Amino acid sequence: MSNVVLHLSMEQIEKLKNHYHPFLRENKPAGSIFAAKLPDCTITAYQSGKVLFQGKAAETEAGIWQTDDVNRLEKPKKQHKWFPPASIQYESVIGSDEVGTGDYFGPITVAAAFVSREQIPFLQELGVKDSKTLSDASIISIAKQLISIIPYSLLTLHNEKYNELQEAGMNQGKMKAMLHNRAIVNVIEKIGGKYDHILIDQFTEPEHYFRYLDSEQNVVKDIYFATNAEQIHISVAAASILARYRFLQEIDALSKKCGIELPKGAGKPVDESAARLIIEKGENILRKCAKLHFANTEKAKKLARQIRNLSNE
Repeated sequence: MSNVVLHLSMEQIEKLKNHYHPFLRENKPAGSIFAAKLPDCTITAYQSGKVLFQGKAAETEAGIWQTDDVNRLEKPKKQHKWFPPASIQYESVIGSDEVGTGDYFGPITVAAAFVSREQIPFLQELGVKDSKTLSDASIISIAKQLISIIPYSLLTLHNEKYNELQEAGMNQGKMKAMLHNRAIVNVIEKIGGKYDHILIDQFTEPEHYFRYLDSEQNVVKDIYFATNAEQIHISVAAASILARYRFLQEIDALSKKCGIELPKGAGKPVDESAARLIIEKGENILRKCAKLHFANTEKAKKLARQIRNLSNE
């Protein structure tokens, strides 16, 4: 088991805590600020500023937070061999991105989209950019136009299947890698293989990405990876909008099935909504609409017990 220790500021530790919120553990060691349990890594942040990463993915997770003198983490410390050339921004590219990985409610959605060099100016005029910077209304409006303009593939990993895979031992990184690969394969088939490059918004080290795909028969290997890839090529921004659009559709459909509006993210409102669902419909409802291994599940169960106890007094 690999161990990595970083010395970070309180501001950086707070960013870590927010980033790993879905995986926070209620029980934490003495003197610690938080503890998070990921499938392949346990992270413990201490009052001293030390952050301990333990597990198979310790080096990968720690690498995300290793910076020189800044508290921002937009760029990797070193550019790997899969990092795209500067010229890629002007070329015809298949971009791929995913949404929903940090949301307790709702599925994971992955989109791959092809944007030719001739289409770049038009998509810029359309307002295509990173979906995280756009309102839901803007995403819906832009996505409805994109689907009639560019070749794309949209895949959805629904909660029941997600929970089944996770309980069978598959981590989220492998799930995402398989979805990205399949979406890219679909787009390549649609456009007849005529493109300059492929770019994925990096969610894991490229070596891990390809290892996750060892069991797949059709693996696309000529790929570039970069964090914040939507800022490098507009195809990734288009993919992020399409993925978010599908996620919004799915969360809306799940809300109607559950009878309440399901909040996004993994914060306190999520715990409260999950507790309400447990009380009104039973714990099994979460299997159909939530990612069960998130810490929110236990928090919701505890909250539901507290509410029931108060009702019985």
